[in-house]
Amino acid sequence: METDQARQRLAEERERLADVRSTFDDERLGEQSESESVGEISSYDQHQADMGTETFEREKDLSILEQVEAELGDVEHALRRLDEGTYGTCEVCGRVIPDERLEVMPATRLCLEHQAEAERTVRRSGERAGVGMMSADGESGPGRASGE
Repeated sequence: METDQARQRLAEERERLADVRSTFDDERLGEQSESESVGEISSYDQHQADMGTETFEREKDLSILEQVEAELGDVEHALRRLDEGTYGTCEVCGRVIPDERLEVMPATRLCLEHQAEAERTVRRSGERAGVGMMSADGESGPGRASGE
């Protein structure tokens, strides 16, 4: 993928993710505490199921926001790699990542082989911990499995 084209795709992805983040910041989360977000003066007069639903929705929103932040970090990392001349190469083996993969996931760090390996590792570690599927947090490392 040409440098200008890659930079354009990454800029578009950064803008899209920033829009998603601002939507969550403005409409849902802000700096409210959990009790403020449910909109009741007192939680005593609210049914437990309603409180559970509100808590679930808030946790879901926080999880989505965390994922968006991680993806924004990946885009910024990809832009730095573009400036350094290492964009489009696998961070594990150094092979060129095919243009088709970069078009679909412009911030990807790994070739398909190493991405699959990273996801298997995350899946196995999650199964051993007894928590099922987990996303990789490799914020600064090549093992990020989420969003790729």
